[in-house]
Amino acid sequence: MEKFKQLLNDFNELVMFKHSIFSLPFIFIAMIVAANGWFGFKLLILGVLAALTARNFAMGFNRFLDRDIDALNPRTINRPNVDGRISPVQMFLFTFANALGFILVAYFVNDLALYLAVPILIVIGSYSYFKRFSYLAHLILGLSLGLAPIAGVVAVSETITFWSVLLSIGVMFWVAGFDLLYSLQDIEVDKKLGLHSIPSTFGVERTMRISQIFHALTVLFWLLFAFVSESGFFVYIAVVVSAVMLSVEHYIVNKDFSKIDRAFFTINGYLGIVFFVLVVCDQIFA
Repeated sequence: MEKFKQLLNDFNELVMFKHSIFSLPFIFIAMIVAANGWFGFKLLILGVLAALTARNFAMGFNRFLDRDIDALNPRTINRPNVDGRISPVQMFLFTFANALGFILVAYFVNDLALYLAVPILIVIGSYSYFKRFSYLAHLILGLSLGLAPIAGVVAVSETITFWSVLLSIGVMFWVAGFDLLYSLQDIEVDKKLGLHSIPSTFGVERTMRISQIFHALTVLFWLLFAFVSESGFFVYIAVVVSAVMLSVEHYIVNKDFSKIDRAFFTINGYLGIVFFVLVVCDQIFA
């Protein structure tokens, strides 16, 4: 039993389960807007399962492919995929099981969700390859999480709405923007290993400007989402609060690089939650 508990802890560390907080709120934001309120317990459960299996697949696949890279990076050398706590076979089985789980969940959602399941897995798995030959990998990572709102709308209405695309593009630039800041920690390692990232290609100052541009685009597309979806006052407040939080994030990183983790985890984690709560308020008080 103790070995099993330890294995669960190791897998939790492998996929960094707590990072699910970045994608979950925007799935349910889209579902709430699409359903114009509560969408039912069945879709709640299926939505959570879809989000978790998709993310576990993406992280497991990434860790499986990146064993050689992580072993050469001082920041990642103690990860379970490197230090032997989880074997390559275990990672492969974990990744494969979550891919099947995601497809199975999609089957129980609706036909369109099932048709899109494999293409979505291909997109979210491609990040691991892109960073080996293109600095656009940051946008691929953003797109992977940006698909969450579209998936939420598909689950509720079995269609893809224009406002969900706008919301998703905003999420894509949001994630890509904070991934750029997070990647500043690995700029020297990326150069040494020949990995393609915006920080290693353009340097620190340009990377921070690009991140600011990405986050400005985030706010713009979320404003467009609020307008096109005919949302109420609280959603516009959510966009304004998000803009303030992103500004604070850049202020923290500009002032002290050692606080990148704080900006990455704390601020971005709360941003999604605050946005979700305000969307719920918009439905209640509309």
